Amino acid sequence: MGCDTDVFVVGGGPAGLAAAIAARQKGFRVIVADGAKPPVTKACGEGLLPDAMAALSELGVELSEKDGRALRGIQFENEHSSVSARFPGEHGLGVRREILHQRMTERAQDCHVCLLWNTPVTGVNENGVVAGGSKIRARWVIGADGRGSRVRRWSGLEGFGTQRVRFAFRVHYRVEPWSEFTEIHWAEEAQAYVTPVGPQEICIVLISKKQDSRFNESLLRFPKLVDQLKGVPRASIERGAVTSMSKLKRVYRGNVGLIGDASGSVDAITAEGLSLSFRQASALADALEAGDLHHYQEAHQRLSRRPWQVGNLLLLLGRQTELRRRTMRSLESAPQLFERVLAYQMGETRPLELARAGAIFGWNFLAA
Repeated sequence: MGCDTDVFVVGGGPAGLAAAIAARQKGFRVIVADGAKPPVTKACGEGLLPDAMAALSELGVELSEKDGRALRGIQFENEHSSVSARFPGEHGLGVRREILHQRMTERAQDCHVCLLWNTPVTGVNENGVVAGGSKIRARWVIGADGRGSRVRRWSGLEGFGTQRVRFAFRVHYRVEPWSEFTEIHWAEEAQAYVTPVGPQEICIVLISKKQDSRFNESLLRFPKLVDQLKGVPRASIERGAVTSMSKLKRVYRGNVGLIGDASGSVDAITAEGLSLSFRQASALADALEAGDLHHYQEAHQRLSRRPWQVGNLLLLLGRQTELRRRTMRSLESAPQLFERVLAYQMGETRPLELARAGAIFGWNFLAA
């Protein structure tokens, strides 16, 4: 394990594997190390937006409906209101995190990425890393080790410009999905995400600001879901995770770059976490090829801008009950506005078109 490499990736989750695959596509030698063994899982909503699917395809990672369940759009549910919009163009996919990780691992192996599982990284320096007790020289070190990134701390890149934390709890249920949309249910200071992930399975994630809340307690805030789940058996145990809106001033220093949640994150309410990581991977590989991570810094800021705008808006709606109610009524009266917003999130609508839709929304909002 003392071989040299061009790129050493710390963290073997989806963000790390995406970075490794993208770097291999540029011809770099790549090693990925993770202290865990596959599949590397995480409590998340398990919905891939269409742009995430497109980014995975560019990386050579192919997922089909056999791996999960096609997602056609997003639906908002709020007490007496409901509004939905279809994705522009291609569909998304609800897929178990374990299956996504397996497909990405297979692609990395096909690309001849060196995968070191059960190999904790205990140090980073300008010459490389210490992994599994051995020193490995690397030209570039990529931190893909999540929200609590040690690589970020070791390289002196701590110091979030902004950080808002919430707590998520996930359970799978064995039942035929009742919708082809990802549903987002709104309650006071909480949201529930319902994502079909198979022919007979759905994933439900509950998100709240309360750290001591638990799944069953939080579920009671959503009477409609409680009724739909009566008598339905669980297909997994409850898992918890932290979701946040966090932004770093810098995502690189010297030969060290950060990707995924290690580089800052958008709240799970945006469903953009994985999409953003996959797009970051391609931008990072371009910067490595150019030999200058400053290019990645610029691309990282550009890629994060739209998810941050959407995330801040949705979190505001989560905090302001009356604002959310009026917004939902406005969108119900003109569903095409929701489609425009969703298209903007997907990068399919230009800001001017969104501004025009916003003017119509503003009129409807005043009348709601």
